[in-house]
Amino acid sequence: MKIDIFCHIFGNKYKEVLYKYLPASFVKTNRNLVGNELMPALWDMDFRLKVLDGFDDYVQVLTINMPSPDIIPDPKHAAEAARVCNDEMAEICAMHPDRFVAGVASLALSDMQAALDETDRAIKQLGLKGIRLDTNIAGKPLDSPEYMPLYEKMASYDLPIWIHPVREATFADYATETRSKYGINNLFGWPYETAVAMTRLVCSGVLEKYPNLKFITHHCGGLVPFFRDRIIHMWDLAEKRGLEDAAFIKNLSKRPVEYFRMFYNDIVMSGGPLSLLCGYEFFGADHLLFGTDMPFDIEHGRIRINEVIKNLEDSALPDADKKKIYETNARKLLKI
Repeated sequence: MKIDIFCHIFGNKYKEVLYKYLPASFVKTNRNLVGNELMPALWDMDFRLKVLDGFDDYVQVLTINMPSPDIIPDPKHAAEAARVCNDEMAEICAMHPDRFVAGVASLALSDMQAALDETDRAIKQLGLKGIRLDTNIAGKPLDSPEYMPLYEKMASYDLPIWIHPVREATFADYATETRSKYGINNLFGWPYETAVAMTRLVCSGVLEKYPNLKFITHHCGGLVPFFRDRIIHMWDLAEKRGLEDAAFIKNLSKRPVEYFRMFYNDIVMSGGPLSLLCGYEFFGADHLLFGTDMPFDIEHGRIRINEVIKNLEDSALPDADKKKIYETNARKLLKI
């Protein structure tokens, strides 16, 4: 069995609640963001199932596509959107259990108590298997003190947190410009944002405080496995020199690089077999998961699914490790 740990949907009920509360001008100019109308496999389940019919022994764990409920400025309305999103997620999984083995909850974090209550409802009542967060929450980093109660709760549930990269085109690549050109914000910005979010969780001591907290990153940890030696040597040197950049290390019980290895990661890197080996060498087989980012390619996910399978099958990884990546790790994390 191949369990796709990181793919996306965008329910029609969730889309409607976003249309209800977001300014009409925003919706009009961002229809490829709000519901992504160019990708029918996101919101048309009949279309999606036809795509999936081309693959045997393949099932999905569903996460919502961007944007998250926090795009709605009003906390009450954002919390409503999260409830609608999660109800719809559970409904879709219940309708097609042979294809969708689990769903992941979305939250609005502008009201933390509402987010904690919705986490309980989504897991206990709806049966969802974790929560999804963006790499930043309306511009706030994931190690902000206000999010600690959520991490404490997820540690108690022993269920994972999916981290999805976010970097809009309005985040310019140069101080002299107002927008990112050529899609750089997505192409390279997203792997960078993933690495930044991971680093903040490591250095602020979130994983020190909650060692059983389980984060799942998209695109195999972004830049992290490729820059293993830089992670090791930069802070070693900064610590030796007594620089402020390394002051956080005294609050950790092990070296920073070891906390990076605590993350779980999908293997949709779009970088070919060598990228897979890089992630495998850094994280190890126990912390890698089969994921495809479906449906984001010109064939509504077919290319990505085939590509990730081929990269894993063509690799020199032992069959026992391939099985962990395809199936066993996901079953353990999600308790399915």
